Amino acid sequence: MEVEQNSETKWEAKVSTVLKEASADQIWGFYGDFFNFHKWFPGLASCYGVHGANGEPGCIRYCGGFSIKSEDGEDSVSWSKEKLTAVDPIHRSLTYEIVDCNIGFKSYESTVKITPSGSDAESGCRIDWSIKVDPVKGWVLEDLVKKFEAGLDRAARRMEEALTNPEE
Repeated sequence: MEVEQNSETKWEAKVSTVLKEASADQIWGFYGDFFNFHKWFPGLASCYGVHGANGEPGCIRYCGGFSIKSEDGEDSVSWSKEKLTAVDPIHRSLTYEIVDCNIGFKSYESTVKITPSGSDAESGCRIDWSIKVDPVKGWVLEDLVKKFEAGLDRAARRMEEALTNPEE
């Protein structure tokens, strides 16, 4: 975990995880399905397209049901609309930004990059998830990063399990 916190500037952090049983190309396939990330990300109850073609820059997805509480109170569903701003399938990276939400992010941008971690392209991979966000009222960056770390680790394990133990 890398963390930079300054109340005057954006918060920046990067969380990472390594998978031993899945290649970078295999994991990239899950991230390329931008409108269906709820299948893998814990606590995300729904995710679907609201604009554009899935996986194409400019498309927007709606994500609902985060573990991050909404600003509206404990009982309301937390949600965001996220715009895919860049995709690089050769280097297996994508960047997206939150364009609207009720979870306190005024400015949020993330980049996900998936790289091989072994001596060849088929022997594991590393997922790096970088975030840049305006400070969030009521949060400390380290606590937000812990949520991202836990979410990335669980999502990566679900993806790897789907590849190693496909449903019959």
